[in-house]
Amino acid sequence: MEHHTILIIGAGQSGLSVAYYLRRLGMAENVVLLDEQTSPGGAWNHAWESLRLFSPRESSSLPGMMFPMTSDIYPSRDQTISYLATYERRYGFIVRRPVHVHAVRRQAASGFVVSTSIGEMTADVVVGATGTWSNPVMPTIPGLETFSGTAIHSAFYKGPEAYRDKRILVVGAGNSGAQIFADLAPVARVTWVTREQPQYLPDHVDGRVLFDEATLRKLSAEQSGAVQATPTIGEIVMVESVRALRESGRLTSVGMFSAVDGDSVIWANGYKEHVDVIIFCTGFRAALECFSECLPRDSDGRIVMDGTAVVEQPGLYLVGYGSWTGFASATLIGVGRTAKSTAERIQLYLSSL
Repeated sequence: MEHHTILIIGAGQSGLSVAYYLRRLGMAENVVLLDEQTSPGGAWNHAWESLRLFSPRESSSLPGMMFPMTSDIYPSRDQTISYLATYERRYGFIVRRPVHVHAVRRQAASGFVVSTSIGEMTADVVVGATGTWSNPVMPTIPGLETFSGTAIHSAFYKGPEAYRDKRILVVGAGNSGAQIFADLAPVARVTWVTREQPQYLPDHVDGRVLFDEATLRKLSAEQSGAVQATPTIGEIVMVESVRALRESGRLTSVGMFSAVDGDSVIWANGYKEHVDVIIFCTGFRAALECFSECLPRDSDGRIVMDGTAVVEQPGLYLVGYGSWTGFASATLIGVGRTAKSTAERIQLYLSSL
């Protein structure tokens, strides 16, 4: 059974960022990343082709390497994959792929046993960086199980060609819903469906501005001792495709349907309409299935965390799953700070063994 000092599960933006800071601390040879993907790029490999970041390129860099110049201010999916692949090569991280991790278990004495598709390994430290993309959230809608058309989550949407000339509903008021609606509008009869009215940002405001404002609010609350809800980055950014749809007068949404019946949806007024495809842009949850044996939860079902450290499992860290594992840590723009503090804590933990 091969042993590694540090195993990072996931080689997307979060795993790479932690590996970078561990490298800076002189621990590069002790770090191995296990990645389920067949090539670099993490979850970005599964995004639809026209996807754009909602932060500009100069604000979408991982620690130690700037995002290169691009023709559009908002980098594309393919440009982001290329950037992550170059980042991985530049720093020479040890990445094993494709490797599926089945389970992470606590050893009787110390450290962890990691069961994978290439055999079992042991590690003193495990960093979970599996993200959320493989755990999409589908809403509960009466009759959805009876739908005879195609119902998919945005995680599985690849592009518009497969949906040409079909009657489609895109569900979700966030950036994914807006961008997929804009992607399909030229080729299909598509309606954007939202429970609440979408919130749009002015053309000059992007994810960088939102991040900076949210950071200031967070710091202010910390300094004053005030209790404040975790800020989110949820308003719709006017990337080129969405802005073009607005200029044509077609950037509109309708309220949510109440039920599904066979090949149709039933709207709130009782009208029944045939649809071919429903695409749900309804978010994701943390993909933590492989950690289920070593993630104790409190009476409210929460994992008790101290920053990114799992309180009841010394040596286990979770990075990039949302603000509960570090402010803005699920974004390119925000994961660096969390990755740095995690690497420093890992170094301190290992020195105590």
